[in-house]
Amino acid sequence: MSRIFKIASAFIGIIVGAGFASGQEVLLYFTSFGNMGTAGAVLATAFFAYMGMMLTRLGTRMKADSHKEAVHRVSGWRWLGWVVDAVIIFTLFGVGVVMIAGAGSIPSQQFGIPAITGVIFMCVIVTAALLLNVDKVVKIIGSITPFLILTVVVISIYSVMSMDKSFAVLEATALKQPSDFSYWFISAMNYVSFNIAVGASMALLMGGNETDEKTSALGGLFGGLGLGLMIVLSHLAIFSRVDSIAGYDMPLLALVDELSPVLGAFYSIVLFGMVFNTAVSMFFSFAARFTTLGTARHKKFVLMTIAAAFGLSFLGFTDLVSLFYPLIGNMGLFLIAALLVAPFRFRAEEKKNSKQAA
Repeated sequence: MSRIFKIASAFIGIIVGAGFASGQEVLLYFTSFGNMGTAGAVLATAFFAYMGMMLTRLGTRMKADSHKEAVHRVSGWRWLGWVVDAVIIFTLFGVGVVMIAGAGSIPSQQFGIPAITGVIFMCVIVTAALLLNVDKVVKIIGSITPFLILTVVVISIYSVMSMDKSFAVLEATALKQPSDFSYWFISAMNYVSFNIAVGASMALLMGGNETDEKTSALGGLFGGLGLGLMIVLSHLAIFSRVDSIAGYDMPLLALVDELSPVLGAFYSIVLFGMVFNTAVSMFFSFAARFTTLGTARHKKFVLMTIAAAFGLSFLGFTDLVSLFYPLIGNMGLFLIAALLVAPFRFRAEEKKNSKQAA
């Protein structure tokens, strides 16, 4: 049971920083559709549970020890493998840039500190972690994930229980919020696709580290369900205060601060830690895809990557989310297609091999 919980919590931890911790993502994909956004969040929960189960189970079945090899194996066709690999590479860099920009929005919104200060600080500590390989720092920040989960759950439930306007009244305000999609169903599917693209590599590798296929499958299933539940709760919380927090870069942070400035300060620190954790994960995987860790070439690549991310971060957190996330979601549909087909293809291969063996 402990191994199942470990896989489930890790699956949530991979996605949570980029997926919904700021609230901007939930506002864009779900709350902008009002009540139908709730249906979209529930639908996304079901897909997260299924995709999480498939990724971790396939990782165990393939004994995955390399994200590149795993992706090509899951994709089946060579051309699709290259496409999916390119999608993941773009995702790693794109999400990393968004996290750098988000590091500026958090202290700016919460404490009035110039955004550039947060951006520079995040670039410095991310670079240090990548160059010095400070595993303990990443593990410490990663341990913040349970606090974030607990905060989101408690705040979401309290926000809905204490709301002074009904969802029917708030519907009009929610529908006025900008969205890159015309229909709630397409928006929900794009959101799932984006997040699966973010977490696919690590989920496959987590499955590869587990010997029991049932354990890994249950870990992915419960991780997907937990992630989906948090998204539903975050959406309802933002929906319940959409008239007062929609204009912020970090709507969920604004909501927490509205309920309690002290809790808002605490959440901003937790959120900054999650952004750091996600940024390190993205840029680490990105650099490892092209260079050998610890070499001079690796260090130069890291410095060039962070410099490029620093420049792109000036586009602004909200604009970057609106630009990168839907694009990555559309590209990630290739990965979703590969994952849906993979179990049937593997089953056919097993039957063929068993017949040849006989």
